[in-house]
Amino acid sequence: MRPKQHKTTGSNDLFRARLDQIINMKHELVLLAGKIDWDWIDGEIAPLYSENGWPGIETRFMIGLLLLKHIYGLSDEGVCERWVHDPYFQFFTGEEFFQHAFPHERSDLSHWRKRLGDKLELLLAESLRVAHEAGALRTQDLKRVTVDTTVQPKAITFPTDAKLLHAAIKGLNRLARRHGVRLRQSYSRVAKAAAMMAGRYAHAKQFRRHRRQLRILRSRLGRIIRDIRRKIEGQPALEEAFALPLGRATQIRSQQQRQRGWKLYSFHAPEVECIGKGKASAPYEFGVKASIVTNNRRAPGGLFVLHARALPDNPYDGHTLRDVIDRTETLTGCPIERAYVDRGYRGHDAQNPRRVFISGQKRGVFGVIKRELRRRSAIEPIIGHLKAEGHLGRCYLKGRAGDAANVILSAVGHNFRRILAWFRELWCLFLFVLWRTLACPAPLNSAS
Repeated sequence: MRPKQHKTTGSNDLFRARLDQIINMKHELVLLAGKIDWDWIDGEIAPLYSENGWPGIETRFMIGLLLLKHIYGLSDEGVCERWVHDPYFQFFTGEEFFQHAFPHERSDLSHWRKRLGDKLELLLAESLRVAHEAGALRTQDLKRVTVDTTVQPKAITFPTDAKLLHAAIKGLNRLARRHGVRLRQSYSRVAKAAAMMAGRYAHAKQFRRHRRQLRILRSRLGRIIRDIRRKIEGQPALEEAFALPLGRATQIRSQQQRQRGWKLYSFHAPEVECIGKGKASAPYEFGVKASIVTNNRRAPGGLFVLHARALPDNPYDGHTLRDVIDRTETLTGCPIERAYVDRGYRGHDAQNPRRVFISGQKRGVFGVIKRELRRRSAIEPIIGHLKAEGHLGRCYLKGRAGDAANVILSAVGHNFRRILAWFRELWCLFLFVLWRTLACPAPLNSAS
């Protein structure tokens, strides 16, 4: 059922302290809470609820909690823990009185991310609207953009054959115990010792012994796969429950290190892809490709993320440019006059190719366009901030839906960080002007 509308009583309580009486109402979080259109967000999320059942958690509370998590780069547990002792967090999520205990469960954040799904782009649009209303972003800043791609790494270890085989053995044993399938032998201790020795032999460059340990792991994994298939044969419920794990284990057992084509890099996260961006520090990264769009010219509040999207299946950058530009125009409501990209977008399929300028291009590049093309590289530190201060540097959410949600929410967090910095700049400017006015008053007119 749809959550109840957020309401404030405005009255005092003898046994509880009102938040507006114990916090600084000029704080940037207080100002940001007043700028966000919570009613509009609640109206857009309303169709996701049914008409029956118990009323859901208030929209402002959960959306505010998601925003705080990505503004300050906290985990789900961290933002819930900080909410208890931070009155500004409580005020931002719509509380009227100071609370001494977290009123909901941490898992509600996961349920809300799944419920929102594609609606998360509404938060990105709202962050741009708030920036525009606060004066940190102008309409003319939306017409010329910079587009680039990066890799959002997944929360997995570096995949090696020994690690993957050992993870498959542990995963099948865990699933068998859960469903009550009694295996002839689990090979848990044998697999653990073989995986450990394989790593030691590889480090010592004793590759013949290393390959022998891999053969031990592969043979034991094959025995477990065949044993499970014998035990669940003729039981449709168990066959359905073991279908995907057995398929992953079979793929891991059969794949080779240098084979061509699709490979599995994680037993618990099969959506992980191996992406090479030509970096000397990280030749290969394991995750999903993400597209980032920023304004080319620096706005009064800095560079904002105008669009962010996960690109599964590792597509060629040039083949994604048309869709990215269309989605950015839909999100901002402003047509894009010029787009600046790097050389990875050569051979792109944009609708207006003459308005797309590639790094290193000489023909048609002069004057203002030449200066703006030099600013294309300004998107790189923005991506660095998304990874260092946000959650783009490591995705802990499950599946491709989690990858898509993490990219968008990281962009939303960056935009709101820029807005908070803009509020601080305005406050410092106000104090400076006030000090100059008091320290150096204007001379009185001495006309007689």
